[in-house]
Amino acid sequence: MILSSAPELDLANGLPLSWLLGIACALAYALPALAAPRMGSNASRWTLALAWALHGLTLLSSLLEGPTHFGFAPAISATAWLVLTLYGIETRFYPQLNARRALAALGAFCVLLGTVFPGQPLHLSASPWLPLHWVLGIASYGLFGTAVIHAWLMSRTERSIRQATASDTGLPLLTLERMTFRFVNAGFVLLTLTLLAGLVFGESLYGQPWRWEHKTIFSVLSWLAFAILLMGRARFGWRGQRAAQGVYIGASLLLLAYVGSRFVFEILLGRAFT
Repeated sequence: MILSSAPELDLANGLPLSWLLGIACALAYALPALAAPRMGSNASRWTLALAWALHGLTLLSSLLEGPTHFGFAPAISATAWLVLTLYGIETRFYPQLNARRALAALGAFCVLLGTVFPGQPLHLSASPWLPLHWVLGIASYGLFGTAVIHAWLMSRTERSIRQATASDTGLPLLTLERMTFRFVNAGFVLLTLTLLAGLVFGESLYGQPWRWEHKTIFSVLSWLAFAILLMGRARFGWRGQRAAQGVYIGASLLLLAYVGSRFVFEILLGRAFT
C-alpha cells in the first residue's frame, strides 16, 4: 500500500523521469544479480547500493509526477525497496550475510513492475490519514518480506547441514532463526495496528465501515497464521522447516490480501478497487 504516481507513457514526448530512473535502476540491479561472482564482493555491494538509491529515487519521482496513483505494483516495488533497506542495515552488523544476488534479482523485477503498472488515481476525497494507514501496511509487508528472505536462508543452511556440505548463507542456523523471528514479531505488531486502524477508523479512511471482503479476509487469515506461528514457537518450540513454512504461509496470505486482490481488479478485471 503505497502512494505512487506515474504519467501515462508518451513516447512522442520522451520517457518520463520515473521511467528513466526505473530502467536505470533495473539495469543496476541486474549487474550483481547476474555477475556477482565475477564482480567481487566490494563491487557487487556498491552496485547494489547504487541500485537501491536509484530505486528510492524512482519511488520518489513517481510521487512528484502528475496525479497521485497507487496499486499492486507500486506496493510490491516499495516492499522490495524496504526489504533491501533492512538488508543493508543488517549487513552493517552481519557483513557475512549473503543474499545479494537474490535481492538484486528481486529488486530488478519489482522496480520494473512498479514502473509499467503505476496503479489507479487516488480519489481526491480520500482521508488525509489514509497514507499513514498505507505506510503501516507497507511497513508490515517489508518486515514480513525480510522474514521470508531469512526463512529461505535458514532453510538453505539447514539443508546444507543435513547434507554435510558447506553453507553459502554466511551465518549460523540459530542466528538466522533469531533474525527471522525478530522480523516476524515486528511485522506482526504492525499488521495488528493496520487491522485495528481499518476496523476502528475504516469509515473515515475509506468512506465506508469495516466490511468482509477479499483483502480483509486474507489479512485476517494472515494475522491468524502468524499468531499461530508465534504461539507454536513460544509454547512448542517450533523451529527449522516448520517455522519456515509458517512464515511462507503467513506471508503468502498477506500478499493475497492487498496485492493479489488489487492485481485481480486492476489487471484481470480492469475495475476500480476500493
